[in-house]
Amino acid sequence: MKQKKKRAIDVQFVTACISTALVLLLLGTVTLVVLSANSLSQHVRENLELSLLLNDNTTTDDVERIVKYVKTKNYTKEVKYISKEQILAEQTSSMGLDPTEFLGYNPYTASIEVKLKADYANTDSIIPIKGKLMRFNQIREISYPSELMNNVNDNIRKISIILLALAVTLSFISFALINNTIRLTIYSQRFLLHTMKLVGASWGFIRRPFILRNLGIGITSGILANGMIAAGIYFLLRYEPQISYLFTIPTLSIVAASVMVFGILITIFCAYISINRFLRMKAGDLYYI
Repeated sequence: MKQKKKRAIDVQFVTACISTALVLLLLGTVTLVVLSANSLSQHVRENLELSLLLNDNTTTDDVERIVKYVKTKNYTKEVKYISKEQILAEQTSSMGLDPTEFLGYNPYTASIEVKLKADYANTDSIIPIKGKLMRFNQIREISYPSELMNNVNDNIRKISIILLALAVTLSFISFALINNTIRLTIYSQRFLLHTMKLVGASWGFIRRPFILRNLGIGITSGILANGMIAAGIYFLLRYEPQISYLFTIPTLSIVAASVMVFGILITIFCAYISINRFLRMKAGDLYYI
């Protein structure tokens, strides 16, 4: 009989762990999507470039001076100089035709391409940056995809609001599902709780083994959920390795920590609430719930 009882408790523990892990998997996936969307938005904004078009009489020393100045600024992520000859070679290769053969000269303009940090990739930040750069006489014009930049920022803002609302909603749903799972595991032992109370055990003494048991459920469920998330990311990167920039070490650390902390706290909290609820009940009320 002891062996049968032990097997029943083990099955109950495994069932609670699996149910809780699946809910944590859902919550962890949403957290990962929210954080990855932030990484994606940062990646997109940091690939928008300012093109500093240079005059034809710009010397090598002028180019080095401008590049050095731009590199020292907080808004700069990457600077690259593209000469007229390089542009001509690229265009000739792509078109299969050399413009100098019928024009007699190189029609392209040398430029300095500046990739901005994500926080500066908006029109409000670029206007003062453009004003300071135009003080260099060698810079003829500064161009940037203003319409694309505005559209990207607007879409990122809308998507962020939607994902935040989704994360909050699923957090409440996850809490409700885990609470029901924990309450059902304690419900089956409600008469044991009442018996311990009758023999004079304190509420703290009664709660302790249940809290520790649910702590184990929370830790086990968190490990299972993190394992499933890691496996999903692994197979996703094998299928599409180009998106590896979305899954940075800080992002994965936050997701793993969130799943573990949420799993532990919610199982302990739900167990505490459920146990107190049954301890407050009278013996007769236990038969009608």
